[in-house]
Amino acid sequence: MPHQPKAHAMRTLEEEIIAHNITPELAQQATQLVIGDGNLDADIVFIGEAPGKKEDLEGLPFIGAAGKFLNEMLEAAGMTRSDVYITNIVKYRPPNNRDPSKEEKAAFWPYLLKQLQIIDPKVVITLGRHSMEYFLPDMKIAEVHGQPKRIAFGDHKIVIMPLYHPAAALYNGSMRQTLIDDFLKVPIVITELDDEEE
Repeated sequence: MPHQPKAHAMRTLEEEIIAHNITPELAQQATQLVIGDGNLDADIVFIGEAPGKKEDLEGLPFIGAAGKFLNEMLEAAGMTRSDVYITNIVKYRPPNNRDPSKEEKAAFWPYLLKQLQIIDPKVVITLGRHSMEYFLPDMKIAEVHGQPKRIAFGDHKIVIMPLYHPAAALYNGSMRQTLIDDFLKVPIVITELDDEEE
């Protein structure tokens, strides 16, 4: 059972986004808000860009082809979706699956930070450059993918691990292997963090 206070806090956050009419143009054409899915006590939070068509219809993140690949990688690393929490920066599907705009990402950013405060993970894994550039603004994904970076986050430090977006790997075999290799480092990073805490 997830912590009731956390589940309540996440529901409140969802209601807040709707009440404040965040990105009204996106909200108007989307089926629903896709807040995120998974374990509210997770050590790992994955952050993608925005929901796609299937996610918009079902209200869950990463359930299309990219999501299947994400599930495969979780399995390879000895995890399941119920061990982690998955969300996107932008919580409504952009029309025709276009990239979310700078303004749309900025509008949702404070809510993403609140989600991270609620869950309090050890590691945040950004999937693709859209979510990475908010946490690591001066870095290029081609140079830093798979490398954990410790950044100040509110009043404590958090580890950000940028990975390529699973969707990119669907069309590029060599990137697929890079993504799997990077992903398999995740449990090692968690273990090292646990050792530091002891």
